[in-house]
Amino acid sequence: MTRLCKIVFVLAGISISGTSFGDQIQPLLDVGAERQIAEKTSQSKIDEMDEQTSVIVSEFKTVSKQIEGLRVYNAQMRQQIQRQEERLKEIDRTLKEAQIMQRQIPPFTRRMLAGVESSILLDMPFHLAERKERIAFAKAALDNPTVSPAEGLRQVLEAFNVEAEYGRKIDAYKDSIVIDGELIEGNILRVGRLAMVFQTADETQTLAWNNQTRSWEALDNSFRNPTRKGLRIANKLATVDLMELPLPAATEAN
Repeated sequence: MTRLCKIVFVLAGISISGTSFGDQIQPLLDVGAERQIAEKTSQSKIDEMDEQTSVIVSEFKTVSKQIEGLRVYNAQMRQQIQRQEERLKEIDRTLKEAQIMQRQIPPFTRRMLAGVESSILLDMPFHLAERKERIAFAKAALDNPTVSPAEGLRQVLEAFNVEAEYGRKIDAYKDSIVIDGELIEGNILRVGRLAMVFQTADETQTLAWNNQTRSWEALDNSFRNPTRKGLRIANKLATVDLMELPLPAATEAN
């Protein structure tokens, strides 16, 4: 009985003292709770900052790649700009040279045309009307202010090429010549600029042009058949064959 009373007394004492201990520990518990809340808040902020940092790092990597791409692009652009500047300098130099050439074209064209005209006067008198008309047409183009220098040069070059082509061809055509004041009709055979022979329609007369004396000279009958044969070949009435025609004697070139 005495032991039971002691236990009840101890429990009562603990109960009385426990009320005092709870009042003392409650502030500590409150501080701990507040600390837990603060820690949770801090951890949330840390997690949020970590997420923001990850986003910033990702954006930084993306921007770094873009910057590297822009560096490569800028390097290519600098090379292209450099080449374009060099090309512009070349074009400017070409334009200046073209302006100089453009100023030189008209006098050069006139000198060239004068040379072609002189060569016609000194050449054998074949297709004279056609050749003189071509020269007159080129002269009119050069004197026409609406015709560009390039077009004038083109027409002179065309006349020059036609004259050059005459020396590589054989042709035959009908024409009339004056012999002893008399107009005689017949056929003319021209072999390049080597020979020019005239034969009447009845083949009774055969004459050759002497470019040194600037006159027609009569040929003997030995040239009648070769001339007729040459006329047939030039008119494509006979196959190409050897022709025996009078040629001027070779002279020493100056």
